Amino acid sequence: MAMKRRICLELRSRTPAAVRELVLDNCKSSDGQIEGLTAEFVNLEFLSLISVGLISVSNLPKLPKLKKLELSDNRIGYLGMLAEKLPNLTRLNLSGNKLKDISTLEPLKKLECLESLDLFSCEVTNLNDYRESGFKLLPQLTYLDGCDQEAPDSDAEVDGVDEEDDDEEEEDEEEDSEEEEFDEDEDEDVEGEEDEDEVSGEEEELGHDGEADEDDEEEESGKGEKRKRETDDEGEDD
Repeated sequence: MAMKRRICLELRSRTPAAVRELVLDNCKSSDGQIEGLTAEFVNLEFLSLISVGLISVSNLPKLPKLKKLELSDNRIGYLGMLAEKLPNLTRLNLSGNKLKDISTLEPLKKLECLESLDLFSCEVTNLNDYRESGFKLLPQLTYLDGCDQEAPDSDAEVDGVDEEDDDEEEEDEEEDSEEEEFDEDEDEDVEGEEDEDEVSGEEEELGHDGEADEDDEEEESGKGEKRKRETDDEGEDD
């Protein structure tokens, strides 16, 4: 769809000044010209021009209230005039463009309100110390490619995850070992209780046997005394 026609559809009988958001993705520009987008969109705050064939931002109109601009998947290699046209821009997505080195980002230094910049899939991201150089060039940035300045490198993040996994495995092994020792202690306690029960049982049996022996002795003693009395009585009779 032609960009000019798409803009007419997006207006929906509104005036350009009444529009705050405008999405023109995949509407091919004509030789890099953004037909239909003019400075009349004075209150525009969000503009999306993803994959529209732009090679420069110099043809953008002046949009003083624009805060977020999506320009990913174009062929932009030059960013001059961007700060003059969009002075209050806070978020800029330039992923998938023809930005090859840090120097191509120089014009963004004038965007004093810029907080977030995305450059995924741009050649500049392959440079050594890209993130450090990017934050140094653009100190006003809070996020570069979705990460703040304190974010570790990807390798460090992976190492950190591995270390955390190793720590968790060691903790699990320690817990398993403690559980096994606890189970062994419980088994020993149970065995000790069983032994005590057996000893108690034997003592009770011995106690019963002792009582029985005492009863037998008393009975025998009684019988002996009875025989003795009978003998004494017989002697008296004689």
